[in-house]
Amino acid sequence: MRAVRLSVLTAAATAAALVTVSGCTEKSDGKGSGAIRVTAADSKCDTSTKSVPAGHVTLSIENKGSKATEVEILFPDDRIVSEKENIGPGTKYTLTAEVKQGSYEIACRPGMKGHGVRQKLTVTGSGAVAKRNPALDKAVADYREYAQEQADATLPRVKTFTAAIKAGDLDAAKAAYATSRIGWERTEPVAESFGDIDPKVDTRADGLEEGQKWTGWHRLEKSLWADKTITATDKTLADQLVTDLTDWQQRVGKAEITPTSMANGAKELLDEVANGKVTGEEDRYSHTDLVDFKANVEGAQKAYELLKPVAEKNDAALTKELDQQFAALNTLLARYRTDRTGAASDTYTFVSYDKVTKEQRKELSDAVNALAEPLSKLAAAVVK
Repeated sequence: MRAVRLSVLTAAATAAALVTVSGCTEKSDGKGSGAIRVTAADSKCDTSTKSVPAGHVTLSIENKGSKATEVEILFPDDRIVSEKENIGPGTKYTLTAEVKQGSYEIACRPGMKGHGVRQKLTVTGSGAVAKRNPALDKAVADYREYAQEQADATLPRVKTFTAAIKAGDLDAAKAAYATSRIGWERTEPVAESFGDIDPKVDTRADGLEEGQKWTGWHRLEKSLWADKTITATDKTLADQLVTDLTDWQQRVGKAEITPTSMANGAKELLDEVANGKVTGEEDRYSHTDLVDFKANVEGAQKAYELLKPVAEKNDAALTKELDQQFAALNTLLARYRTDRTGAASDTYTFVSYDKVTKEQRKELSDAVNALAEPLSKLAAAVVK
């Protein structure tokens, strides 16, 4: 079993909670003074109290269900204060954390999947409480769920891609390549927050650091389209890609996400389009740049739409312009779709980017810039 982790907190979050976590053996009775009794089962998460004083809070957990469960103390925006994973059926565990005044949730996740069953927890006491906007808490929680969904959906697609490589099937690997990247591209700022993963999976040849081995999607892309062959090395690299992206999938739920990081991340996605996709540099061998382009725009739009209820109250003119510019860019991109499945499709195909003329690329670039300028103001509108 993994040790209980401390979440990485921003300075603002630290003002709300300073966490010290300790775990006892699973057979501990956990009957310390003031303990919150948590009874977990396959469809419930009962707690003995909904309010405790600030300081050391102890969870005395008993799993009465048929599945292993995970129990967490959460901030309202779903960042983890402390957690214990893999509490087996019929076992007990004591989890202790030091929490300051504020609002939290206790979550039980039967099978260690999904949103789980949750109970509110209020921690009372003296001292300043970090002020939170519930609408922004919801936006962060929803975006965190979206990022996890994208990571979860990516792994099967990547495995289809890498299975074709391992089978030596050049055409099947080419057909699966672009689709395997969609979830990553939609949530790239979150993925890039794990600095050790992005260089392994998404670096181009000219982006390598000194001494860095070239691995990941673009290394395989070169083999498929430029070298037109699949080697034993490529099959090893395919396995590594699955390993690295599985690591990302498992870690993405722990990423530090704030309303401003969402807003800034949306702008970063547009910058990705401007710097790599419009120029044709990103997928220089396969020319599938427009698939990445569309995924980046979708990710940016998702973050914006989640933040829009707050941003609209603070700057209605900005959100009106953003709505117009997103619509204009999506309409323009739709001209290049070849699958004809409509904008709501979770996967899509586009014309090969080497068939897009210089004038058309300029038109796409202008549309990106028209959106990027107002999008750069979203963070400020969120925190007004």
